[in-house]
Amino acid sequence: QVQLVESGGGLVQPGGSLRLSCAASGFTSDNIVISWFRQNPEKEEREGLSCIWGGATYYAGSVQGRFTISRDKANNTAYLQMNSLKFEDTAVYYCAAARLYHPAWYKPALYDYWGQGTRVTVSS
Repeated sequence: QVQLVESGGGLVQPGGSLRLSCAASGFTSDNIVISWFRQNPEKEEREGLSCIWGGATYYAGSVQGRFTISRDKANNTAYLQMNSLKFEDTAVYYCAAARLYHPAWYKPALYDYWGQGTRVTVSS
């Protein structure tokens, strides 16, 4: 059974950092696409933030230069290092997995598997 479990969310002050983790299990191949999304109550659709696949990484403009995605294949875990956090980064963060890469990696509909989400609150 495929499962994604996020962790690492919490409360942080503006300018602070957090590292989110996404533990993946149940995949028969390690060549899967892992992406991070977020959603806040004011928006209907989840926002694609970053993607990692085949050694390449991709970022949305809203997080480019502040967030870094990485992956430890040995431990089947992906990470999202978030620096210089802003109030507007407050959201529930999700990791998602897909078996095939697509250039429109930021579209939620392309993903087959989702974690349960971890909440990040940026507040002073």
